[in-house]
Amino acid sequence: MLDALLPYLENERDAVIDLQRELTAIPALGPDNGGPGEREKADRLTALLAGLGFPAPREINAPDPRVPCGHRPNLAVVLPGADTSRTFWVISHLDIVPPGDRSLWRTDPYQLAVDGDLVYGRGVEDNQQAVVSSILLGKALVATATTPPINYGMLFVADEETGSKFGLDYVAANHGGLFGPDDLFLVPDFGLPTSEMVEVAEKSMLWLKIIVTGRQCHASTPEDGINSLSAAALFILKIHKLHDRFPARNPLFHPANSTFEPTKKEANVDNINTIPGRDVFYVDCRVLPEYSLDEVVAAIREFGKEVESICGVTIDYEVVQKEQAAPATPEDAPIVGRVMAGIKAVYGGNPRPMGIGGGTVAAYLRRRGYPAVVWATLEHNAHQPNERSSIAKTIGDAKVMARVLFE
Repeated sequence: MLDALLPYLENERDAVIDLQRELTAIPALGPDNGGPGEREKADRLTALLAGLGFPAPREINAPDPRVPCGHRPNLAVVLPGADTSRTFWVISHLDIVPPGDRSLWRTDPYQLAVDGDLVYGRGVEDNQQAVVSSILLGKALVATATTPPINYGMLFVADEETGSKFGLDYVAANHGGLFGPDDLFLVPDFGLPTSEMVEVAEKSMLWLKIIVTGRQCHASTPEDGINSLSAAALFILKIHKLHDRFPARNPLFHPANSTFEPTKKEANVDNINTIPGRDVFYVDCRVLPEYSLDEVVAAIREFGKEVESICGVTIDYEVVQKEQAAPATPEDAPIVGRVMAGIKAVYGGNPRPMGIGGGTVAAYLRRRGYPAVVWATLEHNAHQPNERSSIAKTIGDAKVMARVLFE
């Protein structure tokens, strides 16, 4: 069956360009990014799929009164296989981020530009490359009248760029029997140009705001105040001691250890001759899954008590983001082996299971017991001006998906 599909995909350059042009022209911005949501893009995609002979999608609409239509659309399209009890799902997202500073773009971000193997426009990589790759495989199945061994499912979700509350998180919780326990899940939304990263695990993530309050005074009479900057500096130096508290290493990740980094600092006083009475800084923690983020917060608060005692300040804490890692997808899960075999067959190289420090929407599947892989072959320029995507890699990724389906 692959003997028919793979040559068909090889000749799909024009289809990639046509689909990317249609999708790029619709700014599917969520309300948090000043847009009306994904409804227009979902409707256009539905019409395009109908024109290719696909069955009508099932809609799972997440209510959202902030957008004109009152909901955020999630579309599921399933092509039946010989065994209809299992489905291979490719999950991509419809929403994009704003283009940012238009002066940094060489072309209109909402009008596709083609230059050799590359297409340019907002959303062409994040995540339209995945949308198009998944459609190419479905198009090839329909055009060649090929029945796959199991169902082939395409899921186009909303709201990935602003939290997935109305996207995959909602679908995973309200899919109404769409997913089965033996289904295979691929999320093509992160990857390397070499194609070798097969993401199966994520670190926990904690962003913590730390507010140090002392007493402001004139710098010539420091005894009249309590220097919040000195206290904040002492606290910042203690943050790296967290490595001693949480020393585990896991070679699945790079870096293999947990990371604890002071990052942003807010401005305090405007003039040099004033001792500040309030300082605010932030800590970014990417923590190996075996550790509880509550334990990390407790350790940081312990350091804070030491600083309070030494410096006479008071310290308050605000959690900006706190995401305990989902269970990892086992390295021996069928989806992992299938994806790596497909990558080797199409791209060669040395694909391997890896973990990352950031979070992906695969977490919403993993928390519900669905092993998922995050993988794609990307230029790695999402959210940047002049966002680009490779036509050849879009087709190559569709070939990998075909091999996963027909292994």
